[in-house]
Amino acid sequence: MHHEIVSQWMGKMQFNSLVNGHTIVMDGPEKVGGENNGPIPKPLVLTALSGCTGMDVISLLRKAKKEIGSFDVQVRGELSQGHPMQYIAIHLDYIFEGPQDAREEALNAVTQSQEKFCGVSDMLKKSSPLPGMLRIMA
Repeated sequence: MHHEIVSQWMGKMQFNSLVNGHTIVMDGPEKVGGENNGPIPKPLVLTALSGCTGMDVISLLRKAKKEIGSFDVQVRGELSQGHPMQYIAIHLDYIFEGPQDAREEALNAVTQSQEKFCGVSDMLKKSSPLPGMLRIMA
């Protein structure tokens, strides 16, 4: 099994990537010659992390038959000062709203995602610390 994408240069600093039939536009800000038509590439790594762990958590909660009202994953990446600029630390906040009886299962789902299921987390842990924080909001 493998994943494959194609990124096509669209001029200036813009690239359009075809991912499973979906187009993702990446571009640079005007100060570097782009037109700001899409995000720069590096934050898309954080997006992949939030989607991977978020989908794990929802899947695990569904299997446990626990209903939640809302769920957000906030990811903050700290960049190095020098080049090549890279994430030197990544912080995750899991924010749930829902019934009291779902709280323990939510914490369990986050733990399982981070320790067992999320491949993006596993890859990133090899290069950056991934401290996670669970916030459960009532």
